[in-house]
Amino acid sequence: SGCGTFTCLSSAIAAISGLLMGYELGLISGALLQISSILTLSCKEQEIIVSSLLFGALFASLTGGFLIDRFGRRLSIIIASSLLVLGSLILLPYESYEILIMGRIAIGISISLSSIATCVYIAEIAPQHRRGLLVSLNELMIVIGILFAYISNYAFASISHGWKYMFGLVIPLGALQAIAMYFLPPSPRFLVMKNNDEAARKVLERLRGMSDATKELSVIKSSLKDEHQCSFSDLFRSKNNMRARILVGLTLVFFVQTTGQPNILFYASTVLKSVGFQSNEAASLASTGVGVVKVVSTVPATAFVDQVGSKTFLCIGSSVMAVSLVTMGLMNRNIHMNFTNVCRSQSPEDFLLQRPGNFTVTNGSLKDLFASMAATERLSFDVQRSSEVARTREVNRTVLAGGKSKTGSLMESGEVPVVLKWLSLASLLVYVAAFSVGLGPMSWLVLSEIFPGGIRGRAMALTSSMNWGINLLISLTFLTVTEFIGLSWVCFIYAIMSLASLVFVIVFIPETKGCSLEQISMELAK
Repeated sequence: SGCGTFTCLSSAIAAISGLLMGYELGLISGALLQISSILTLSCKEQEIIVSSLLFGALFASLTGGFLIDRFGRRLSIIIASSLLVLGSLILLPYESYEILIMGRIAIGISISLSSIATCVYIAEIAPQHRRGLLVSLNELMIVIGILFAYISNYAFASISHGWKYMFGLVIPLGALQAIAMYFLPPSPRFLVMKNNDEAARKVLERLRGMSDATKELSVIKSSLKDEHQCSFSDLFRSKNNMRARILVGLTLVFFVQTTGQPNILFYASTVLKSVGFQSNEAASLASTGVGVVKVVSTVPATAFVDQVGSKTFLCIGSSVMAVSLVTMGLMNRNIHMNFTNVCRSQSPEDFLLQRPGNFTVTNGSLKDLFASMAATERLSFDVQRSSEVARTREVNRTVLAGGKSKTGSLMESGEVPVVLKWLSLASLLVYVAAFSVGLGPMSWLVLSEIFPGGIRGRAMALTSSMNWGINLLISLTFLTVTEFIGLSWVCFIYAIMSLASLVFVIVFIPETKGCSLEQISMELAK
């Protein structure tokens, strides 16, 4: 059928990038708890350590597209894996604030470059009837990586210098991926772009398990004939409808961010605590539950996207997100919470006066804030949305110990009805599941399909840079907006954005199931 063992193996090895990305995004929450205590970091210093990965990712998204189109998708993945190993090695020997920033920037560049290159590489080696499954495999690996990060955070939380083990675990896997990718073939479409038709034919025959791939090669050559000379400025011109295509891509990633997934889960721990999940065990169970829901929800989306279609999953996800966000907003209107900007009120001296493992509610909230900023560092992704809940147990540990904040409590005590408690958790889990079915995996599948091969890498990089940029902007203003209008209205605004994304998908996103990349490009050029 053209999707043999070698194609699946190549896609799986490339998708290890997603596993590494999810792990790096999820582990900073646990690592930061130890790092901030060991180095007695101020609020601003913790913010810079976490944000350094985001700035590295922004840099890579702006420049990585040219690397992918010039030197190839496979080589870009090898460079990204090697850079992740290097960044992790930089972090381990020293306990230095400056070294931590350098290592995190290198890791940020790595995961951003690999996220773009992996989607493009898998899309270009996959047969048209299995492309959705294989590209979405990357998103599945991301959420599995987040789950592994939760396990790592828990396993090394009580071990001296456990953060070094957390960062070090990715080194063998990153090195193995770089070595394995060296023995995999380049993308056949990239070889055609470089006028190496004979090598492209041999790669296609190996990928498809057939003795003659001349027909598919001819289709690729015909499609790329007028595309390989594309420049970056062509993305903003009307030729081949490129301006409309890039606007569709940019708007899609805009909705990925503005429907609230990267930030709403920052308050998941506070919401869960406020509705009665007070014990450490309950908080740990809730955070693990969110991670499991992420994985379980991504599996059917990955398995059935080629039969159902990415557009259908996007519509289902946006619709269910809107309903669950309205439910969350209504629940929050019945729960009184007082949010304070702990970052402005926390001084470096407060950190020096505290023993490791004995944090006040304010510091627990502060760790949630920075953990959430770390979670917003991905795209996809999807990924960000679960990690904040894992920090719930740190806040709850303080509550059980009777810790009190000098700046005010995050919530007022009081019994919450059992129905309200479980309905709040259920609406949060449904929200996470809906994103994991729709905008999480499907947006990046659509982006890997709608651009012509000659400029696909640069187009993906541009949409990725917008994704990271909006991530940063929203994460830096979310607390202020929440204090000004309240969390319930934030949920309602996100619900409106989810409905707007539904309308956008229905009107502008093409259904691409069962079509080759060349067919999609020719159709969209009209």
